[in-house]
Amino acid sequence: MKIKKIRHSLAHILAYAIQTLYPGTKFGIGPEIENGFYYDFDFISPISENDLPKIENKIQELIKQNIKFQKKLISKNEAKKLFKNQPYKLELIKELAEVGSPLISIYQTGDFIDLCQGPHIKSTKEIPLNAFKLTKIAGAYWKGDEKNKMLTRIYGIAFETEKELKQYEIMIEEAEKRDHRKLGKELGLYVVKSEVGAGLILWKPKGAIILNILKNWFSKEQEKRGYLPLLTPHIGKKDLWVISGHWNFYNNSMFPPIEFGQTLGDYQDKRKPKESEIYILKPMNCPAHIMIYNDDPHSYKELPLKYYEFGTVYRYEQTGELGGLTRVRGFTQDDAHIICAKDQLKEEMEKVVDFAFYALKDIFGFNVEVKASFRDKKSEKQMGSDADWNLAEKTILEILKKKKLKYELDIGGAAFYGPKIDIKVKDSLGRLWQLSTVQFDFNLSERFNMKFKNKEGKDERPFVIHRALLGSLERFMGVLIEHYAGAFPFWLAPEQIWVIPINDKHQQYAQKIKKELSSFEKELGSLRIKIKDENETVSKKIREGEIQKIPYLLIVGDREIETKSVSIRERGKGDLGVIKINKFIEIIKKKNEIFYYHLRLPNE
Repeated sequence: MKIKKIRHSLAHILAYAIQTLYPGTKFGIGPEIENGFYYDFDFISPISENDLPKIENKIQELIKQNIKFQKKLISKNEAKKLFKNQPYKLELIKELAEVGSPLISIYQTGDFIDLCQGPHIKSTKEIPLNAFKLTKIAGAYWKGDEKNKMLTRIYGIAFETEKELKQYEIMIEEAEKRDHRKLGKELGLYVVKSEVGAGLILWKPKGAIILNILKNWFSKEQEKRGYLPLLTPHIGKKDLWVISGHWNFYNNSMFPPIEFGQTLGDYQDKRKPKESEIYILKPMNCPAHIMIYNDDPHSYKELPLKYYEFGTVYRYEQTGELGGLTRVRGFTQDDAHIICAKDQLKEEMEKVVDFAFYALKDIFGFNVEVKASFRDKKSEKQMGSDADWNLAEKTILEILKKKKLKYELDIGGAAFYGPKIDIKVKDSLGRLWQLSTVQFDFNLSERFNMKFKNKEGKDERPFVIHRALLGSLERFMGVLIEHYAGAFPFWLAPEQIWVIPINDKHQQYAQKIKKELSSFEKELGSLRIKIKDENETVSKKIREGEIQKIPYLLIVGDREIETKSVSIRERGKGDLGVIKINKFIEIIKKKNEIFYYHLRLPNE
């Protein structure tokens, strides 16, 4: 696409502008990214976002000069001489030499020369002058490694037309209003405290209420589909992670081990343990689920076995990469494992895809996109036989075609232990979020020697399918907050109704209204009602209710007492007038239909 070339070329022009304005700057890298570009710099003196307009003006000056992008191939020695004063470029040249690249590709743009494979546009005249903008400055470790120097990253956005740029800026403005970190604080949903630790979420009552509703709903939906609940510990012995392969293959995402064999007091007093065991904070729930399966003998008649758990896992993330709810160190997954025979694969995979679309599209209103990640057959890093891989990939394609689902095929994107389906959701602003994964696993079945007795009475290796539909509940909550802009649907709202008495003499009637609404629990579920009896004006309480995005505010005074009714303000619609309480109950029944129809067990 031409826009990708434009964005990549703008990264070079940005660097050219920096070279002109700030002599002596050292240059990192500058790729094209989604919606724009960035470049990393090591400045002699720090700059701020106040400098961006000056840099942007210089870029526009350069664009107007119709500068050509010229590619050249040079030897490594020539490249070293050319970039002798650029340490980051020299490091990249050394890496290229180590992989045996005979020649180095460079691009010359006016007086600026950069290491680059391209591709680029032919000249700057192809860049629309009013369709790009520098947006922000951030810190970024060289090569993303916190052991390296922190560089200054300048971000920009770029489009093919000014209209597209304006539309994107409007979307970004709206996204900032919906930022889950901002709304999470304003709505009192969660908090992160340095005393507890970065990337570890403390859920306040309102946030915990929403999470519990999600868990209750999803547990019942899973149990209706034959899933069985499990509970497993937050830690496991080193032996478990050696067997699973995580000890060696996932160690960059795991926390260091915990040594058991002494108390905290022993440690503080420097008393060495006589003997100890090594434990690990679990990064995955899978090994424990497999251990539960292996504890009993199994027959083909039991399969498929479907286990699920809301299991909390812990993964190491660099401090600079943590952000709100979407990048954390401790999170809870709606984790499930389907253990089945070969002839059950297609049916079970199809059920999982249907389940994912039901949950994400029908319940939460997301648009959904699908990606199938297959192996690169040239790669030697694979678990499982060719026959198993071919069967799994064929099964995925057959299901996607049967469902008439558009999908992106990513050859080489599969994990070493099996192909997968990733399901991304598009929120109300059109942004894509990765949530659901359905993953084949040939690794665990072999490593843990899983088996069942087939129809002939012989041991057979089962297939294992990982399945996380909501994914991380923390990430899912972050996406939901932004998707709904904090205005949760009635069934999820942590506080559904506020009853606001006009003054003290109306308190008794407010209590009566709450009691009457609560008496319909069988039809409506347990409503979350709060009486706002603080010594404040009604207008202030209404304003607070609007800020807190309460679905319904019921105002009661003399008129409402006389007519046995309530004055209702509905979120997003404003004043609905005076309504009899039985009519309001009918409104609530419709609003609470997801709770009413989906949170109930089949025999209720």
